[in-house]
This record gives sequence, C-alpha cells and structure tokens, in this order.
Amino acid sequence: MRPENYPEQDELAEFARPYAEEVVRRAVGIEGEDVLFGSDPYQSVGVHRALNPNGTVFAFIHGGGWTNGYKEWNNFMAPAYTALGVTFVSIGYRMAPMHIFPAGLEDCAQGVAWIFNNIADYGGNPNRIFLGGHSAGGHYASLLAIKKDWQSDLNVPIDVIRGCIPVSGVYRFGENSGLNQRPRFLGAKNRGNSAAASPILFINGTTCPFLMAHGESDFPHLMAQAEEMEAALKAFGTMTERVTLTGCDHLGAHYATGEADGDWVKRVLKFMVT
Repeated sequence: MRPENYPEQDELAEFARPYAEEVVRRAVGIEGEDVLFGSDPYQSVGVHRALNPNGTVFAFIHGGGWTNGYKEWNNFMAPAYTALGVTFVSIGYRMAPMHIFPAGLEDCAQGVAWIFNNIADYGGNPNRIFLGGHSAGGHYASLLAIKKDWQSDLNVPIDVIRGCIPVSGVYRFGENSGLNQRPRFLGAKNRGNSAAASPILFINGTTCPFLMAHGESDFPHLMAQAEEMEAALKAFGTMTERVTLTGCDHLGAHYATGEADGDWVKRVLKFMVT
C-alpha cells in the first residue's frame, strides 16, 4: 500500500523527513503482500515471502513516535532475510492522536495473532515467530514479549513470540524515563498510561530471549533505558544481549536492520536459530 492511500496522519517532524525519504528510496521495487486484519488500513501486515522458506518468521513494527509511520517503512529490510529463508512480515498499527494507548499495542497484538494463524500459507512456521521493531515499534514489541495478558484473548500460545528484537526501543515512561515531554499516544496523565505502557515495569519472571540494540550515537535517554532494561531482564534470568550499532544515530539504527552484510543482521539471523 502507498502512503497516500492511508488516512492522514500527523505531519512528520523536520528532522525525520530525510529518514522517511531514505527508507522509501531503499525500498524501491520491494513490496510485500498487503493483508488487512482490521477495518482500518493501518491495521494491516505486509508479508514478504522467503525464496526458500526455512520456517523462521521475523515480524517487525515500524517507528515514528507513535504518531507517524507506515509498515512500508520496513520494506527495505526484507531482502536481507528472505534471501536466507526467513519470512519477513511488517506490522502496521493505528496511531495517535486519533488513537490513544493501548489501541496501537492491541493492533500489533492482532498482527502477531494473524501471523500465527496464517503464516503457514506463506511458508512460515507459526511456532518460529520472532518480533522486533524500531523506536516506537521496539517499544510495542518489547511490551508484547513481556506481558502475558493478551495471548489468551487472541487464542495464541503464551509463548507465541520466540524472541524479541527491539532496536532503539523505549522501555519506561513517566518519572525517571529521561523523556523531555509526555508522548501524545499516552493521552492525558489521569489515564495512568505511563506505567501501563512501560515494559520494564512488567518484568516479573523469565520471558523469551531478547536481542536489544541501539545506535552508538542514539538518544542518550534511550541508551540509558536500554542498559536498565538489559539489567532488569537478566536479573530474572532472561537470556539477553545488547548490541551497540557503531556509527549509527537513532534513525541510522533502522538503516542497519536491512544491511545484509552488516553485523546486526548477522547477529539477528544467528539469534533466530536458537
């Protein structure tokens, strides 16, 4: 689907416009098979078939500050994985300010459920789903991987996510988060969503393995949060690895996810074998 075919979203921040243009440029000629899982065009997935499927599924959620973005922003990533047998799926979701938390999270959960129920038709193994995301997408991926209160409602196994791969994710909101302003997707303060949306606050036991990453020159508060998240996961015995992407800032970290010869892609492919 093309961006102009979606409902209007917030104007993209000026600093992110070159990034949006670059991910589109890198994806020229790369398109997934669009499938709606809800009534809104944003409630959709883009499936990229593997050349010779090995069953592994890598699902990825786009970023954009919970107010911007399209699942097509991840299209450029697909060839690095599909060439090696991995079925790649990009998940879309509704965004703020029209849709306040937990609407976007619920959409991502439905996207995972759609993958579980349908990916076998595309050569994927529903028991081999790995979930990642960049920035806001990394936040949603982490929250879904840690929380255990959504799977039964969607009739998927509690361990439907075999591993979580957040890139430059957000793991804490509110006090001590380092954020200089309250993200609009949380809504008004009296809604209590700062805690409800913070993955780190839901860690109370082991969960699926985590392969975390952030840019070497990423936003300082996100690097600090990543260190805190890593320590919290390890404290409960979760297999966790944190990777610093050399030469990358926050947006450049996303570029690295599609560089087939890059260290991060190699680590992800190895991680998904476990």
